[in-house]
Amino acid sequence: MRKRLQALGLLLAAAWAVPTQAAVFKWANDGDVRAMDPNTLNETVQNSLLANIYEPLVRRDKKLSVEPALAESWSQTSPVVWRFKLRPGVKWEDGSALSADDVVFSFGRIRSKSSQQSDVVASIKEVRRVDDGTVDIETLGPDPILLSELTSVMIMNKAWLIKNNSAEPAIVGTNENPALRLAMGTGPFRLTLREPDRRTVMEKNPGWWDKPEHNIDRFEFTVINSAPTRVAALLSGEMDMIYSVPTQDIDRISKTPGLKLIQGPELRTIYLGLDQFNNELLKSTVKGKNPLKDRRVREAFALAIDENAIARVVMRGQAKPTWELWGQGITGFNAALNERPKTDIARAKALLAEAGYPDGFGITLDCPNDRYVNDEAICTAISGMMAKVGIKVEVYARTKVKFFAEVGYPRYETSFYMLGWTPATYDAHNALKQLMETRAPGGHGLGNDGGYSNAHVDDLIAKIGVELDNTKRLAMIDDAMKTIQTDFGTIPLHQQTIVWAAKNNIELTQPADNYFPMRWVTVK
Repeated sequence: MRKRLQALGLLLAAAWAVPTQAAVFKWANDGDVRAMDPNTLNETVQNSLLANIYEPLVRRDKKLSVEPALAESWSQTSPVVWRFKLRPGVKWEDGSALSADDVVFSFGRIRSKSSQQSDVVASIKEVRRVDDGTVDIETLGPDPILLSELTSVMIMNKAWLIKNNSAEPAIVGTNENPALRLAMGTGPFRLTLREPDRRTVMEKNPGWWDKPEHNIDRFEFTVINSAPTRVAALLSGEMDMIYSVPTQDIDRISKTPGLKLIQGPELRTIYLGLDQFNNELLKSTVKGKNPLKDRRVREAFALAIDENAIARVVMRGQAKPTWELWGQGITGFNAALNERPKTDIARAKALLAEAGYPDGFGITLDCPNDRYVNDEAICTAISGMMAKVGIKVEVYARTKVKFFAEVGYPRYETSFYMLGWTPATYDAHNALKQLMETRAPGGHGLGNDGGYSNAHVDDLIAKIGVELDNTKRLAMIDDAMKTIQTDFGTIPLHQQTIVWAAKNNIELTQPADNYFPMRWVTVK
């Protein structure tokens, strides 16, 4: 009898020891991230996914306000020196402690020539170790938005990077290092599987310093390029959520039992860029010169595009036409400067004739097909509109991994392109500095793929970055935007609406910057 009771006790103990079923969250997007290294690309989907592994000194909360992260507190010891106290007890995945050396090294790494995020720290003069738990950040001048800028700077493990020959970020497609496919962070999740262009799997980090608001044990991110296939995966239950819902399927999903739409306005502006740098366009029928250096040609391009039709037909009402490079919700937005010039085919033709192109010319429009809502369809629509004024546009659409590698830093192999931008600081200075400042060594204008250059705008950008008087600062932002609009230095199109879809048992938060933090996802 005693042996039977012991056996029964062992069986009961084993039964109680069986773990509850792990909460697995499966979601899909239409394109993959470029790499596991946060310094290889300044793009929302990549930054958002990697923010589950790597963390900044300060981060955004659900209302997009700045809150402590790896730094538990900060203060200013002078107008240009900020002191950050690191949070004690933070561990890397390998169990080693976060230190000031990691922070200093990370800021040095993001400023390296191969980094595509050096613009983010352009206002910083030096980052110094005070002691093992304290760092000082000295700026070139007073910086009214430093904390917002720091939300984009992910801290990496110095020892791990050096050990893995990844002290400097690799340029995807040019050179390789282990940090492109491996990761070592302090965040709520850790990388367990990486299959580029197919699937990325992360598991809960049991040593995370913060109290989890999620209940996910593992999440699986799957790339499903085809919109019908992506929607079918949600409808069949294969996926718990899809990020980027095709506009044509919004109504269908909203009427499907067990599913819900999550939607709201996005801070991102979709815009067209034009090569104003090269003396001869790389992708055009015009040889020996660059017609886009002529303001009249750029204005003709703008007047040929019927953005209202794009918003109504291509985007099915899920977009708001714009003429500023930033939308409502961004500091510096001015509704008076956001009215687009009316489409004017006759005027566009006359401008082209004045510039010496009465019969127009041919040009390639570079476009991603898996990054923005209806991106390829937008480019195709623009091609048809441009044909009405004699501009023969060939749309070259491809996956964003190839698109960003060719169009962006350091190659800039484009003549005419479509991109989207959300100011990470929620301030117009970010878009001005990264997209419109003259490209120059030291991290200036890295995102200025078209090579726009205006000395007055450059001067204003520098002043905006250090001006503490808000009224003066907003006036300078308006001045810069008016100058760019007068130059037709770029052609803003619209702000798109964020539309996600998920099962009813999924609770999540959808910030206006289109980030998707897993630390706020609950599977019921």
